[in-house]
Amino acid sequence: MRRFVLAGRAFALWPAIWFFGAAMACADARMTALVDVLKLSEAAVILSEEGKAQAQDLNRDMLDGQGGAGWAQQVTQIYAPARMVELVRAELEKELSGEALEQVIRFFASSRGTEIIELENAARRAIQDPDVEKAARAKFTEVEESGDERLALIAEYIDQGDMITRNVTSALNSNYQFLRGLAEGDAIEMTEEEMLKDAAGDLEASTRDTTEWLFGFLLLAYHPLGDDDLRAYIAFSETAAGQALNRALFEGFGKAYEDISYALGRAVALNMTAQEL
Repeated sequence: MRRFVLAGRAFALWPAIWFFGAAMACADARMTALVDVLKLSEAAVILSEEGKAQAQDLNRDMLDGQGGAGWAQQVTQIYAPARMVELVRAELEKELSGEALEQVIRFFASSRGTEIIELENAARRAIQDPDVEKAARAKFTEVEESGDERLALIAEYIDQGDMITRNVTSALNSNYQFLRGLAEGDAIEMTEEEMLKDAAGDLEASTRDTTEWLFGFLLLAYHPLGDDDLRAYIAFSETAAGQALNRALFEGFGKAYEDISYALGRAVALNMTAQEL
């Protein structure tokens, strides 16, 4: 009799277990759909290419250009696109679920949302060219005090997402992590206080630089986008779902860049030590 009861209980649990597993699989599938419509893998590849190009400057300035194939291999491993996507996805899972998740998927699966993502990725790839970046910055300074309507829309978009402050904060955190990597790799001797002060640098200059780059980038990215589409994007970004998405993207990419910066600092220290030997 006891065996029958235990067997009956076990059997009764199967529907609940199956339902839980099915719900988890469904949630995972919807998150995968979000990652796909946001084209995060494509964005991560673009950012990886950008980082690897910037790492050439580190090789020149800190390793006297002697990093060689070993440095290139280290940099490729550090800027792994899959790791970036993994960190951003983890933040998306924290911030978005249920109807909010569905709202974000619907918006970016639409023709309007798809165009916005494609324009942003194309502009991010294009602005890696120093001449394109210079022109984008110049466009912003040209219209900054002109009362330009498109600039006003982009300013509204930036303000509602607190994007300048968040970008500056992310940059300072990354600077600190790079110094921490150097210090823990015995390439420099700095106290915690000294690293924090050095990472902060000239906050006013950093804010101005970020402002010019961000406005220049968005003016470039959204130039082909109609005003109605841009207004619709701003309206979506102001919703609870849009705000949650913004937080997740900043947190995810922020953590990715902190990890990358620390790893770069350690890699530079390792190569400096190897050169000394």
